[in-house]
Amino acid sequence: MTKRLTVIVPALNAEAGLARTLESIDGSPVTEVIVVDGGSTDATRTIAGATGATIIDAPRGRGTQLRAGAEAAQGDWLLFLHADTVLSPSWRAEAGNFMAMPANERRAAAFTFRLDSRKAEARRVERLVNWRCRKLGLPYGDQGLLISRQLYGELGEYPDVPLMEDVALVRRIGRKRMHLFDATATTSAEKFERDGWTARPARNITCLILYFLGMPPRWIARLYGR
Repeated sequence: MTKRLTVIVPALNAEAGLARTLESIDGSPVTEVIVVDGGSTDATRTIAGATGATIIDAPRGRGTQLRAGAEAAQGDWLLFLHADTVLSPSWRAEAGNFMAMPANERRAAAFTFRLDSRKAEARRVERLVNWRCRKLGLPYGDQGLLISRQLYGELGEYPDVPLMEDVALVRRIGRKRMHLFDATATTSAEKFERDGWTARPARNITCLILYFLGMPPRWIARLYGR
């Protein structure tokens, strides 16, 4: 039996990269695309509508938007994907094979992290991120997340928090149930270019440590810049 796959894309003023993101997921095995708009004032809704995606509204906040998209989805499987992230073509075969295995309904998967920059600093960040994923089982939301609807519901869905919604869900999945695809998720390097190739990763690690120590996500969000 063919599995239905819904891709859920939270968006807020995402016109710069949304078209490339949606193009990368167009066609099989995707049966539904939902763009969850958090109140965009640019061309985000026009771009999403032109691809045939379903557009729904939700209060601003990635966790809230992801949760709303999952509630509206019709698929047996859910793929959560950021609006500035582009998947490599091989994702289709890898994801299709993953979903076809019944045992994987109790597992989840993310993609190998890439940045859209040719700088050597970008390669260092990629190595750090992929080490974290393989050794600690902690992919972030910009690597996408493929998970069965059943497991997603059992884990309690994305929390309604301003930050760390991805880490909260991935921790519930656990390292042993997390698979990392060879297919890549290429995301914008704009934040690293803006904040610094050393400062941005250092801030990300600091936020992660504070979260593990029990600091409320709303406090961490102030440090992160949201």
